[in-house]
Amino acid sequence: MGLGMWLRTGFLMAVLTGLLMGVGYLLGGTNMMFIAFAFALLMNFFSYWYSDRLVLAWYGARVVDEMEAPELYAIVRGLANEAGIPTPRVAIVPTETPNAFATGRNPKNAVVAVTQGLLRILNKDELEGVLAHEISHIKNRDILISTVAAAIAGAIMQLAYWARWIAIFGGYRGDRDDGGDVIGAILVAILAPIAAMLVQAAISRSREYLADETGARISGKPWALARALEKIEYAVSRRPLRNGNPATAHMFIVNPFKGMGIANLFSTHPPTEKRIERLRKIAQDMGTAF
Repeated sequence: MGLGMWLRTGFLMAVLTGLLMGVGYLLGGTNMMFIAFAFALLMNFFSYWYSDRLVLAWYGARVVDEMEAPELYAIVRGLANEAGIPTPRVAIVPTETPNAFATGRNPKNAVVAVTQGLLRILNKDELEGVLAHEISHIKNRDILISTVAAAIAGAIMQLAYWARWIAIFGGYRGDRDDGGDVIGAILVAILAPIAAMLVQAAISRSREYLADETGARISGKPWALARALEKIEYAVSRRPLRNGNPATAHMFIVNPFKGMGIANLFSTHPPTEKRIERLRKIAQDMGTAF
C-alpha cells in the first residue's frame, strides 16, 4: 500500500505542476508559463523556510521542554527512535479541540504539536498512536510535499485572480499561439482554482492514509490509532476549531474545521470510517488484536 500511495502522490503532484504551467500558458504564452513556474518556486522557498513558524504562531502553540512534559517527550523520543529520525520538538496548542499536527522544513527541524484537548481525552496508547502518525508525516517528508502542493495551488489561484482582470480588460492582444484570449482567461478564472483545490485535497488524503499505515507499524498499535481517530472525530464534530486558518486543515490528523461551510466542500482527509477500516486490515496483516 505504501508504494501505491507514493505513486499516487507523484502523479497528483505532476498534475498540479502541469496545471500551473498550463494556466500560465493560457494567460500569456510561453513567457507567462515560465513566470508562473518561477512564482511557484518563490512561494515554495518562502513556505519551506517559514511555514512552521507561521502555523505555530497562528495557533498560539508553545514549544515545551522535557522538564515541562516528560511523559510526552518520552513517547515522542521512543517513536522517533523507532522511525529512525531525530527527536522532534514538542509543542502544546492552548485549545480544548482535540487534534495534533507536525510541521518543520525537515526531520532535523520538526515540531510535533498536540492540543490540550487531545491530552485530556486520550489514554497513553491512543496518544502514542496519534504521535506515531505525526512522526510518520515527518519521516515520509509529508510536510514538504504538502507545503509544495499548497504553494503551487496558491500560485494557480493567484494566476486565476489575474485572469479575472485579463477578462475584464479584454485579454491579451496576441495571436492564438501566444495564448491569453478572453475565453481562455474566463475559463482559467473559473476552473483553475477548483481543479487546484481538488488535486491538493487528493494529495493530502493520500498522505493521511500513508501516515496511518506508517504510524501503525511504528507504534505496533493500529487499534490505538483507530480508537484515537474515533474520539477526535466525535469531539471535533461537537467542538470544531473556531479560531484558525482553514488553509492549514490538511496539517491536522483530523480536519478541525468540521461544520464550517466552505471547509467541507473539499475534504483534505479521508472519511474516518475508511481510515479505521484500513487500520483494521493493517492490524490483521500485523497479527495484532483490534
